[in-house]
Amino acid sequence: MDAHDRYYQGVRMVPYDIVKELTIALVAVLALVLGLSFAFASPDDPPLTIHAWAKSAPVDFVTTATGELAGSTTTAGYGAPYNDTADAAQTWGPLAPQTWGGVHQPVDAAQEFVLGPLSTSSTSDPALATALSQYSGATQDQQGKWLDAYTKGLDKAQVDGSGGITVPSGDYGPVPVMSSSLLRLAQSGALDGMLQDAGHFYNTDYTRSLLFMGDGSLLESMAGDQHLLGNQWGMMNETGSFPGQSWLWLYTFWYQVWPFNSDAGFLGLNAGNADLGVVLIMGLLTTLLALIPFIPGLRDIPRWVPVHRLIWRQSAKQRRTGAPGAAPVRAS
Repeated sequence: MDAHDRYYQGVRMVPYDIVKELTIALVAVLALVLGLSFAFASPDDPPLTIHAWAKSAPVDFVTTATGELAGSTTTAGYGAPYNDTADAAQTWGPLAPQTWGGVHQPVDAAQEFVLGPLSTSSTSDPALATALSQYSGATQDQQGKWLDAYTKGLDKAQVDGSGGITVPSGDYGPVPVMSSSLLRLAQSGALDGMLQDAGHFYNTDYTRSLLFMGDGSLLESMAGDQHLLGNQWGMMNETGSFPGQSWLWLYTFWYQVWPFNSDAGFLGLNAGNADLGVVLIMGLLTTLLALIPFIPGLRDIPRWVPVHRLIWRQSAKQRRTGAPGAAPVRAS
């Protein structure tokens, strides 16, 4: 009798079908995965488009388009990388990476979101062509007066039966004609294609559409309903209340605490440059993590809390006693 037989002497052996066991395990796991996916999967919400936005909230759409013309929207004053708006970049002392990067994806909000699409559409609409000519021929001061008056009129706008909007009478110049034409263009679905046309057969760049929708209130309200806003720890969630990228908790943590959630801030860090501050802090923490083996003190923590030694001692004890693991079986 060799050493192997002596080791298992007296141990009862039973037949074991490993193929059958594997099949049962695979079927059980598959059923569990399918069941949990039906019970806990994230909802498959349809994508938000400018077409849907203009249909569901025409007043908000026209108000946003008017703001693009007036240069009062977030995109119009964003700064790099979209435009060179002064004092728009986040800085902290001499650190201004947004400015250093410069404008490398230029976006003229008024031209690309409003005037450009209307110019294309005016080739088959004489009334719109006349309105555009009147608007472009006016002084900047006159344009501002029209836009300011129309913006105030939009506070009392009503949606008519055809999906258009009506505002109280006022000195709006050609702005109502332009706004109505852009609204019809959006409600037909054509504006989505115009903003996403990058000159390629396949389009994967939705920057302009997202910027335009982000300047309105619909996108933010939908994000709020799905718990995706920054003050709702949105980076950690998928749509709804379903958990998402939990490893991002440390990034979102900084936005919830002082000085990053304060207008006053501390040492120049505040809510106005929170993004830059969080990136710098996480960059520092990541660097420290990578350099732990080389930093005195941090590299000695395992010696202060020798958990690994306890594991080694337990393993050595099992080897000395020769304690076998699970009861052996015979494969068939």
